[in-house]
Amino acid sequence: MTSSLSDSIKELIAKSRIVSFAEWGVQYTPAAIALLQTADDEGRFLTQADLDELCQVAPDSSLTLVANTLRDLAPDIVDEARLQVLQTFPAITEPGGGLYPALRAEACWRDFWHFLRCISYGVAGQRTDFTSANGLHHMQRLYQELDVPLPAMIVGLNALQTASLSRVAAHQQDEIAPYFQHLVAQLSHFKIGT
Repeated sequence: MTSSLSDSIKELIAKSRIVSFAEWGVQYTPAAIALLQTADDEGRFLTQADLDELCQVAPDSSLTLVANTLRDLAPDIVDEARLQVLQTFPAITEPGGGLYPALRAEACWRDFWHFLRCISYGVAGQRTDFTSANGLHHMQRLYQELDVPLPAMIVGLNALQTASLSRVAAHQQDEIAPYFQHLVAQLSHFKIGT
């Protein structure tokens, strides 16, 4: 799909990095921030070794276990969000729908996976301020250029939250909900179209 995109779209994709650890230096060592940044640079969830290292410096290591759960169950969580979008917007992948042709739908599901990955960094680091205003600005511009169906993305993010909360202990649900709500709030401020 990337090869058929214009240079300006490719540039926006590169700049749409929605995670920032810039404010985390007060709470975390440079080494801990570097391991988070490396995971983000590589576009992956934190490994078990990463999480074990974070447990050494995190104020409450129980949330790193939640990040582990989100990583391990990401395919199921994303699939549940995908199904919710398809139920809410049954024609969205049909001709004329916002996620047609299939490459657009695949990009949407991939965004859900990356949203969950980014949220898991916040959870592991116990920081709801895990987003980058600059990265979100570029993502908004990207979504505008590509005419991404924002209502479907918001439904998907909310479904990621519901699916994730159902997979963690009841006492942790209230603790991790704000990480999802933070990203939902950020995307809800996007202005798409005219």
